[in-house]
Parts: sequence; C-alpha cells; structure tokens
Amino acid sequence: MSKNILKKILDNKKIKINNLKKDISYESLSQKIKENNCFINFKNKIINNNNNDKISIIAEIKKASPSAGIIINDYNPVDIANIYKSNKATCLSVLTEEDFFLGNFIHISKIKQKIDLPILCKDFFFDKFQVHLAKSYGADAILIILAGISEEEANQLYEEANKLKMTVIVEVHTVEEAKKALKFNEALIGINNRNLKTLKTDINTTYDIYDVLVNHSQPLISESGIKDKEDLLEIKNKTKIKTFLIGESLLKNLDKNNIFSVL
Repeated sequence: MSKNILKKILDNKKIKINNLKKDISYESLSQKIKENNCFINFKNKIINNNNNDKISIIAEIKKASPSAGIIINDYNPVDIANIYKSNKATCLSVLTEEDFFLGNFIHISKIKQKIDLPILCKDFFFDKFQVHLAKSYGADAILIILAGISEEEANQLYEEANKLKMTVIVEVHTVEEAKKALKFNEALIGINNRNLKTLKTDINTTYDIYDVLVNHSQPLISESGIKDKEDLLEIKNKTKIKTFLIGESLLKNLDKNNIFSVL
C-alpha cells in the first residue's frame, strides 16, 4: 500500500464519480432530494448542546478502514445506529466509500428510514456532484478534507452544500490547514488526530491546532484516536471542545462502552 493513502483513495474515487456522472443527472438527484423529507439540521443539534454546556458525540458507522482492516464482520449499519441512538449519540457519521471502507450510500437511506438522527456522509468529496448525491440519499452533512483537495474544490463544495442547506465539516490536520479553514464561516471545523497520509493517530494534534481555531464562530470537533472516556474528558478539559467524532473505539465495544457515559 502506498504511503499516501489519501491520494490513493481520492484517485480511485475520481474514477468512480466520473463514471457515475455519465449515468446520473443533476435533475434526477434534485427529484430524489425533493422526495426526501427527513432532513435534520446537523449543526443545530451540536450548537444547542454547546450552548447548554453538553458534550456531543458524532458516532461513526463503518465496516472497515485502511488502518484497522475489517472492524465488524457481521455488519448491519441500522443495528449499529440503533445502539448509538439508545446510548444518546448526538449525530451519526456513516462511511460511504466503497473500496477502502466497504461503505455504501444506501446505508444512509436505510438508517434514515428507521432513526431520526442527523447523518454526516463520511466520504472523500472533491466534486459538487457528490454533494447532491449525498443529499439524495438523505445525508444532512458532508465532509471537506482540506488535505486532499485544492482550495478551489473546497470552495465549490462548501458553496454547494450551503445552497442545499447541508452542514459542512471542514477537516484539518495541520496548523496551515487550520488557518485556511477559518474562512469557512458557517462550517464546523474538525481536527483529525489521524494523519490521513500515514494513518498514525496522535491526540496532541488537537492541542497543537486548537489555538489557531479557538475563535472560530462555529463549534470545533476532535476526531479520531479517542480510545475511552478519559481521552475525551482530557481534551474537553484542556480545550473548549465539546464535540467528538469517534469510530473504532465505539465499534469495537458496541455492547460495553464507557464513552457514552459522558452524555
């Protein structure tokens, strides 16, 4: 596997999306979006918790990842979403990338039919077509990974998501990316403790970047590498961050997890 896994994923994604665009029109996506009526304001749920000094957990649903391999063999996204809902998760993050994370857009639709929690479509966005595609399956939010795309692509994704009234999470991993993210006034900013080029995690990334972002007008999120309640509370106490995106440590302990006890 190449060292820069992010580039490998994006190169693969570009081929897939360019093929999809030959078969699916913006008009058909618009029609599908109109027929959906189950959209929830992702950002408002987090802002409300923040204003009430409550912690928010964005609980992630995925079968596999390049760093962990297969996480759950008997993978049922709706069942996992139900467990998260019963544990009072604030929002869900659903991996839809097919080849490296074994995800699918249909997982968002299936969850949305059963569970009234806002959903982040966790994927590798570079083209505004993907924003319409995500919303057509019921997504309430998208992710913009600054490490993977150009400034122009990031701007277009952000503007398109705003037009579609979707929440945007702009994901950063370095001080330089954090400075660039500040211009996205309406976006939540997520500090990813995982380096997407090497896949190593380090919670110190949140502390290293936090000072650059502390005055951003929207809530900040600490993502990845949070293993337990103690990790979460340490970040909360050292920063003003109250929102956490957590995947593997929840998925590996679905039946007995102490992280939700902070809610």
